[in-house]
Amino acid sequence: MQRRHFLQALSASALLSTLPGTAWARDGKDYRKPLILIELKGGNDGLNTVVPYADPLYARLRPKLALPRDQILQLNGQLGLHPKLQPLMPFWQQQQLAILHNVGYPQPNQSHFRSIEIWDTASDSQSYLPDGWLTRQFSSERVPASYAADAAILGSQTLGPLLGRSRTVVLGSRKLEGGMMEDGMAGQQVSALEHLLKVETDIGTAARGLHYGKVDTEFPKTGFGSDLKRVAQLIAGNSQVAAFRLTLGSFDTHTNQLATQDRLLGELADGLAALSQALQTMGKWNDTLILTYAEFGRRVAENESGGTDHGMANAHFALGGRVKGGFHGEGPRLHDLDNGNLRYQIDFRSVYASVIDRWWNSDSSRVLGQRYSPVAFI
Repeated sequence: MQRRHFLQALSASALLSTLPGTAWARDGKDYRKPLILIELKGGNDGLNTVVPYADPLYARLRPKLALPRDQILQLNGQLGLHPKLQPLMPFWQQQQLAILHNVGYPQPNQSHFRSIEIWDTASDSQSYLPDGWLTRQFSSERVPASYAADAAILGSQTLGPLLGRSRTVVLGSRKLEGGMMEDGMAGQQVSALEHLLKVETDIGTAARGLHYGKVDTEFPKTGFGSDLKRVAQLIAGNSQVAAFRLTLGSFDTHTNQLATQDRLLGELADGLAALSQALQTMGKWNDTLILTYAEFGRRVAENESGGTDHGMANAHFALGGRVKGGFHGEGPRLHDLDNGNLRYQIDFRSVYASVIDRWWNSDSSRVLGQRYSPVAFI
């Protein structure tokens, strides 16, 4: 990794507030089941992803952007998937794809930067937290020291839900090169140089602990496809990592939405189908959970530039061999909007609670600050 990235790591950790003490932290036992988070950066348009094709308001509010009914992949008499999501249909039919309707939070913020910060830190819209929700989870219930890292990030240099003192490796785009983002020296008087040297040492330790295994599955020849293949290779190589965070985008489709979303959703579906095939081949599909997320959805009505503007609630996917597939939550209610936006029904922190409580068998209240009812996709 380049030295400027070491300096970025040093600078980032120097600005962090102190995390809760770890005297009460437990060693994790269920991190052998990795979580794969996929950020649909920029805010994917959920209405053209999970399409309410039978609602006449859909075509009325989107005279140019409404997808042709005969192209939509019908899931029932009311809702269907974008045609580029065809590779996901077998998972729907096998009850391994869950669709989470209208995920959001109260008093939503429509700024990219602030809203993704809210999602990443699991804060409410009026509070600011210094660390990511996964970082707090890994502080609450430690990833075993034998693991190469708490998490790995691909496709982005931002830490997102792993902001703070987690053992997170940022992987480069072509070869295994990590930046270990850890600040375990709170309360010690160490110089900036000593800290920098520790970061460099941790990078080497992480790189030695991550191994690529052989994967014969053909992945899409895109940046996102390459990132997914490396996740599969790391799992095949028995690299012990509790979570992966990938980024696909940009879905910020103020203009030219139809072509942009076609391309990106196609990349998403083709990549996930390949990843599933690889994981099934190695017997890991039932022990992997994939979740999508984004800072917000898009407004219901199209704009005058062939796109949609920043919205509120959104549809998201959960995918995996143990996922309880189907619809979770009520479908989009186009007749009951909040200033032109979909109202949220599922708090995104309930989705996180599902991961922590039901996937990792941990305690989400210590991470989220209160008890949220898990969503029954696990």
